[in-house]
Amino acid sequence: MKKEIIINSTNEDTRIALLENGKLVEIFVERPGNERMVGDIYKGRVRRVVKGMQAAFINIGLEQDGFLHFSDMGEEVNQLFADIDEELISDGKKKSDVDPPDLLRNGQEIGVQIIKEPIITKGPRVTTELTLPGRFMVLAPNQDRVGVSRKISSTQERKRLRNLARKIRPKNFGIIIRTVAEGKDETVLRADLQKLIKTWKKVETELNRTVSPKLVFKDLGMASSVIRDLFTNDVERVVVDSRKMYREISHYLKDVGSDLLRRLEYFRSNKPIFDVFNIEKELQKSLERKVWMPNGGYIILEQTEALTTIDVNSGRYFGKRDHERNSLKINLESAREISRQLRLRDIGGLIVIDFIDMEREENKVKIQNELRKEFSHDRAVSRVSEISRFGLVEMTRQRIRPSLIYNITEPCPLCDGTGLIPTQATVLANIERLIRRYVASEYDRRIIIQASPETVEYLNKGKLSRRLRLMWKYWIMIETEVAEKFRPFDFRILVKKTREDVSEKFK
Repeated sequence: MKKEIIINSTNEDTRIALLENGKLVEIFVERPGNERMVGDIYKGRVRRVVKGMQAAFINIGLEQDGFLHFSDMGEEVNQLFADIDEELISDGKKKSDVDPPDLLRNGQEIGVQIIKEPIITKGPRVTTELTLPGRFMVLAPNQDRVGVSRKISSTQERKRLRNLARKIRPKNFGIIIRTVAEGKDETVLRADLQKLIKTWKKVETELNRTVSPKLVFKDLGMASSVIRDLFTNDVERVVVDSRKMYREISHYLKDVGSDLLRRLEYFRSNKPIFDVFNIEKELQKSLERKVWMPNGGYIILEQTEALTTIDVNSGRYFGKRDHERNSLKINLESAREISRQLRLRDIGGLIVIDFIDMEREENKVKIQNELRKEFSHDRAVSRVSEISRFGLVEMTRQRIRPSLIYNITEPCPLCDGTGLIPTQATVLANIERLIRRYVASEYDRRIIIQASPETVEYLNKGKLSRRLRLMWKYWIMIETEVAEKFRPFDFRILVKKTREDVSEKFK
């Protein structure tokens, strides 16, 4: 599989695209006001312990409190970075007999690390098990464990790296060897380890002396962290269109002693880099609900806060064989496209897929296997269930940061993100209900309706206008005023004599 990383940097944002065989599969976007937070370490203060939720809320100085689940205070090293598909080996560490909630109390200061960024109304998820990522390994202070990435395919190489990690591991530190360490010798790994220990000593000092809440360790920015985590031996090249970014990546690769510097390229062209690599077009498609496939079928993706639903449709596909084979062909293509779209849009959490119905059990198994095979290339952890008797596949995908749609779009101010606004008939019905309540009061029977140009036109249209009908029905004098800044469904009722706004009173 041919892998490439393309980086576009402007004054407003940095966009990093991962291509597999020329197709866009992942995109990362970072802006000055919306920097990556995963991996940052804070000295926080326990605001509230909620045993019923098996969690505590930690004030780390952000708008929303950090969410610390008791399971994130456990004995396992947390998996902060998606390429660490780890094998943990216990070195005889005994589990504590103290329950996590008994270790926490309101007002207590505590060191935590962000493992999931805030999403919509949810604050960041944090852990007390701190880790520091390097180029070739991850350092886990106060752990007695050794792990090696499963993505290193050679059993012999994994065994060599595991033995090497045990040899160089300092006391009271855990080590997880990363995929990029494949083939590296002891000297390289020791150098990486010494840098991490030096960084940890600074973090430890800051945690001990600083007053909470405060950020004590900021992980690398988006571009550098992507190079650290994704620039592996199977990536053929990294292409950058910014001289500044090119220098930063070059310095980083030289600093960590990487031999991948020769695969870094500076893009020299007047054309936008994302246009040349056909990324911009794919990025725009990733914001659409409907995704067409080459065979004529299409999928519909609907994101909500609770879950994501995906519907598979045959569309323009006309097969020459029987319905079962046609359905299988469309479903297999859909499984591949769904995997790509979930990675590209970075959709996590619960996902429900409605494939086209099939009768044969062996065909259903083929769909499940195809999904699992495609998600094996994904850095995020996913779990796929069997097809239910309703023809649905339920799956989960690891959620670390907000999905792409929340990074590059915001809710529409017109519809508040619902995609729907009331019809003009509905607006008129709401106006009439308010007038009816008003007429039952002691107020003056002369009013002004303030509304958008569309609503005012709708009220006054025709000889026997809707406004006149309301006047005759309720025996009330009505005038209209255009409010240019009102949305199509906004309106106000004013008492003509005093211009008092009584909308809220009779709403």
